[in-house]
Amino acid sequence: MTLTTAPDSRFAVARQVADAVLLEGYVLYPYRASAAKNRLRWQFGVLVPPAWGRAHEEHVFQQTEILMEPRGAATLALELRFLHAQRRTVQRAADGGDFAEVAELHLADRVLVPWDEGAEERVGVSVPVAELLGDDGVTFPFRRPARVDHEPVLDAGGRTVGRLVRRTEEIEGVLRLRATELPGAYRVLRLRAVVENTSPWTPPSGTGPADREAALPRSLVAAHLLLGLDSGSFLSMTDPPEWARQAVAACENRHTWPVLAGEPGRADVVLSSPIILEDHPAIAPESAGAMYDATEIDEILALRTAALTEQEKREARGTDPRAAAVIDLADSMPPEVLERLHGAVRALREVTGPEQSPPLTELPDLPGVPEFRELPSEDVVFRPDTPWWDPARADTADPAHDRITVDGASVGPGSRVLLRPGLRRTDAQDLFLLGRTALVEAVLHDVDGGVHLAVTVEDDPGADIRREQGRFLYFQPDEVTPLEDA
Repeated sequence: MTLTTAPDSRFAVARQVADAVLLEGYVLYPYRASAAKNRLRWQFGVLVPPAWGRAHEEHVFQQTEILMEPRGAATLALELRFLHAQRRTVQRAADGGDFAEVAELHLADRVLVPWDEGAEERVGVSVPVAELLGDDGVTFPFRRPARVDHEPVLDAGGRTVGRLVRRTEEIEGVLRLRATELPGAYRVLRLRAVVENTSPWTPPSGTGPADREAALPRSLVAAHLLLGLDSGSFLSMTDPPEWARQAVAACENRHTWPVLAGEPGRADVVLSSPIILEDHPAIAPESAGAMYDATEIDEILALRTAALTEQEKREARGTDPRAAAVIDLADSMPPEVLERLHGAVRALREVTGPEQSPPLTELPDLPGVPEFRELPSEDVVFRPDTPWWDPARADTADPAHDRITVDGASVGPGSRVLLRPGLRRTDAQDLFLLGRTALVEAVLHDVDGGVHLAVTVEDDPGADIRREQGRFLYFQPDEVTPLEDA
C-alpha cells in the first residue's frame, strides 16, 4: 500500500464533477465578500475537529460503503479531496518597510479585503484489494502543517503597496479502508472507506455555535472521495442488479452519497459526494466556466454579473481569484456562447410520422365544462406587435393596468375569465382547473415579447393569501375565454 502524489489519470472525467462538488457554494453572486450570503460559507461535507463536533453536533467523519467485483489481483486507487480554509488578511505598506493591517486596500482594478480562501488538498492512496480483507483493513493517517505565507501586492507601476498574509492551521486526519467478502454465487466485496478528522484542537472556553469560524481552518471542507479499480467494477448503489439489491440496501453510507462516475457505460470509478447525485453525473457542455453558485444557473448569473457596476466588479475581483475569473468570464462571453445557455434539449426521439395525441378518455364529460382544447405543437405564445421593451412603444409595461384583447373582448386586472388550458403546454395541475372561473390580477410581458395572464381561481379559499404574496397562476391569452367584467 502506498500514498501517491500524482493525480490518477482514470479520474480525469469524474474529477470535473468532483471539482464542482469541491467548490459548491464557494463564493456566491454578487461574488463580493461584503454580500450577506458570502458571510456564511462552507456548508457541504465539512468534517470538523472532534472536540467541536461533540460540542456542536457537527460531523467528524464520513463513511462510504459500496459493493465491488474486483478481478484477479486488482488494485484500488483512492483520492480524498477537500478544501483547507485559510485566513487571508490585508496589510498596507507603511514607512520604514513596516506593514499595518487594514480593512480594505484599493488598487486600480480591485479592492482587496480580508477573506477565507479555500486551498485544495488531496490525499492519494493505492492499495491491493487483497490487503483490505483483514479484520482491521488498512489505515492511512495524514497531516497538513500550519504555516504563514506572505504575498506582496504591487500597484500598476510595480511598487509594493501592501501584502496579503495567509494563515493556515494544522489539519490531522485518518483514512480507514476495509473490505468484506459477501456470501453468494458471485464474488462481491463490500468496501468501507471512512474519512475522519482527528485534530486534537480544542475550542476556547465560552465558544458557541456562532463562533464556528474558529473550527473551520482545522476542518476538512467539502470532503469527498474518488475510488477506482484497475481490474473489475463497482455496482450502482442507486440502480443495482436485482440479485444485489438486498446487499446494497445493507450498505451504510453516512454523510455521503456514492455514485458511478466517469464516462457513461463504465463502472470502474465511483464518486462519493456529500451532495446527492445520479450515476455518471456530468457538467453541462453549454457551461462556459465555473460560477460556484449552487445550481449553476449560468445564463442568469452571467447576465447579472455582467450588469454589476464597475465598483462592484472591483470588489469582486479583490475578494477571491475565483470570483475575479467569474467577472472576467461574464465580461468576455461572446453572444453565441451566451445564446447556448438559454436552453438545451438533452434527448430527442425520432419522429417517423405525424404525432398522434393520446385520446383524453380520462377526462369526464361534465355539464357546463368546455371541451379540453389541443393547441398547435408549435410555439403560439401571444405576442403584441410592439413588445413592451421596444423604444417604438409609446408607453411601458404596467401589469396592474395593462389590458389585452382576447376574442374581441378587453381583458385586464379585474376581468373574469373561463380557464381552458391547452393540451400541449399545460401540466397535470392545470387539468384540475379546466372549466373553472378565475379573476385576472395582472397582465405580464416577458423579455421575449410574450404575454401572460396572472389569475386567481374564484372560490379558492387561499386567493387572498396568493394575492397578498403575489403567488398567482399563469395562463396564456388563448387559454382563457372572457366573461363579463367584475
